[in-house]
Amino acid sequence: MSPAWSSMTQTPSDPMYRYELTVPPEALDGNGHVNNVQYVQWMQAAAIRHYESAGGVPPTLAAGATWVVRSHNVEYLRPAFLDDRIEVQTWVVDLRRVRSLRRYRFLRVADGKLLVKGETDWVFVDARSGVPLPIPQVVAAVFTLLPDAGGA
Repeated sequence: MSPAWSSMTQTPSDPMYRYELTVPPEALDGNGHVNNVQYVQWMQAAAIRHYESAGGVPPTLAAGATWVVRSHNVEYLRPAFLDDRIEVQTWVVDLRRVRSLRRYRFLRVADGKLLVKGETDWVFVDARSGVPLPIPQVVAAVFTLLPDAGGA
């Protein structure tokens, strides 16, 4: 069983992408809380959902490119448990020549507590060779940057 996702009201031009999920049984570890690896998977899912909703896929495909992860940084602050409702937030902090920094926050809906914060450094690469490519303006224009949204 995968998490139940629900989109929140927003427009593709909103700089912060938000949605909610409910913690499923398979997300738990032996301690009965969400496994740390699960948050990294949710970070990737959030980035993909945001990119798709903002219209980033067509110009990326047209460029013969894709995004790959250079690094993840995750800080675990509080545990989440089975059936907790979590709000996932993600936004793009900056775009550099071939890289982009994206941040994430995971908040428990019931009490608004910050559970996890993180960031991913993404690299824009040629889909066939894996060689980094300069980010085309049409791809860069997909997002409104949000450099100061509480950090990661």
